[in-house]
Amino acid sequence: MKTIAAIAFVVAAGISMPGIAASDHNSHAGHDTMSAKPSADAPLIDGLVKKIDKSAGKVTVSHGPLPNGMPAMTMVFKVKDMAWLDQMKDGGKIRFAADQIYGAMTIVRFVLEQ
Repeated sequence: MKTIAAIAFVVAAGISMPGIAASDHNSHAGHDTMSAKPSADAPLIDGLVKKIDKSAGKVTVSHGPLPNGMPAMTMVFKVKDMAWLDQMKDGGKIRFAADQIYGAMTIVRFVLEQ
């Protein structure tokens, strides 16, 4: 019973304890926001557009391995610029760079392939 009372006191008083300090939570406050700006010379990855969802601002791409270690697969990406979806077409080849933005893999740069 004393343990429960001590925990209640710590929580109510806002006293920091190792492992549950208030500052620990705040240090990750921006974790899911925007990652570091991708380099303009980040390698472009080959991709094949499978599906475009303009209303959701997303594109499904079959791609090779990504520089972040993600293996080749087909997955859904958001796009940095919604106008890019008008340039892409189902079955079209692209080269792109992607980054984690606000918790979602997002195409941040792309070029159409012929």
